[in-house]
Amino acid sequence: MNASPPATNIRHRVIGVSMLMSFILYLDRICMGEIVKSASFHQDLGLTKVQIGRILGSFFFTYAMCQVPAGWASDRFGSRMMLTFYIIAWSIFTAMTGFTTGFVGLLAARLLCGVAEAGAYPTCMAMIRKWIPFHARARASGSIALGGRIGGTLAPFLTIWMIVTFGGWRYSLWVDGCAGFFIAVIFWQVVRSDPKEHPKINASELALIGPPQVEKPLSGPELKRALWSFARSRSLWCNAANQMLSNVGWVFLVTWLPTYLVEEMHVEEVKGGQLVTFVLAFGMVGQVAGGWYCDWATRRLGLRWGRVLPMSSSMFLCAAAYILCPYVHSAWVLIFCCAAVSFGTDMANPATWAFIGDVGGRATAAAGGWGNMWGNLGASASAMLVPWLLKVGGGSGKTLVFFTLAGAFILAGLIVLGMDATKMLLPEDATKQNE
Repeated sequence: MNASPPATNIRHRVIGVSMLMSFILYLDRICMGEIVKSASFHQDLGLTKVQIGRILGSFFFTYAMCQVPAGWASDRFGSRMMLTFYIIAWSIFTAMTGFTTGFVGLLAARLLCGVAEAGAYPTCMAMIRKWIPFHARARASGSIALGGRIGGTLAPFLTIWMIVTFGGWRYSLWVDGCAGFFIAVIFWQVVRSDPKEHPKINASELALIGPPQVEKPLSGPELKRALWSFARSRSLWCNAANQMLSNVGWVFLVTWLPTYLVEEMHVEEVKGGQLVTFVLAFGMVGQVAGGWYCDWATRRLGLRWGRVLPMSSSMFLCAAAYILCPYVHSAWVLIFCCAAVSFGTDMANPATWAFIGDVGGRATAAAGGWGNMWGNLGASASAMLVPWLLKVGGGSGKTLVFFTLAGAFILAGLIVLGMDATKMLLPEDATKQNE
């Protein structure tokens, strides 16, 4: 007679709109890779290959460098305000890219896009900690990251379609920018920084999410103390090393694999692009599987090993797949090996996000930014590492490349064993957790 009403599902809407945000995030990030190949772009700007390379690489520099400050801003002012601001900002800069008339303007626009996008995923980590029950955080993390993988996979097709349909590269950027504004409005309407602030959530859902966390925002002076805690945390350094090393292995799939298929496996260029899309699609499956795997392992093994085991086993799967690559002579067998790398890398991602939520406390977004910063530096290094290995390896260059990538994954799988999700980064957060 007095049974409580069923829980509302506002938390699911929050994850859904965050997936939409992640989709447009990756669409805006990857679209330039296709735009710079288009005839209309070359006719308009006539840039050299060196200039195009600097434009493509500039995004990742500011994206990596602004991870921590952008994450801190979300810890300080709330996820709703800051992520809405970030979406609007990178949408403006994306649209602005379509108005540029030369190298300097284009470079500036992409640098600013990197700044604006830097806070997206760190903010999501903090938001998941507030909105999602402990036992489901890895699945929620995988769902949001899945949105990005879908956006990244569809970005080449959507960008090319818009260039052809609208008759030029600039229109595709304007459409992407407008779509971002629309998503920002939806995000602002659906999300609140704290569940209890949402007007449509009921007591049953609040009880399901867990006890309300009364925390003061992370101030500027406290950020300095948080950074010192990051620098002294073995777990966070292990997490940073894992992200850097796994990105060294994963980035090969989106940078040099297309070239390898054409030059070594004698695959047609168009078909090679389709095969790479097939490889990346396995990452989508990995995100979903990794979320379930991590939540299951945490229930069975406890917090520390439940977070570590999915990461470590995923890294060893990737290493085994890369070790096989130099010895296969079929393009399809190679593709399946690379698909296993894509699957394994993304299967580890939900556990990585959940770990940050476990240890970050009031500094979750800043801690997430710390790990992402090192991961993106690893991605940048990988793009330069592969051609160097091919050069020094001579006739055995491709074997050296694949063994090096496998070694990076093996090292990552061992390093994550030093992570401990039971130890909070900020001492006062640990005290509250133990009360």
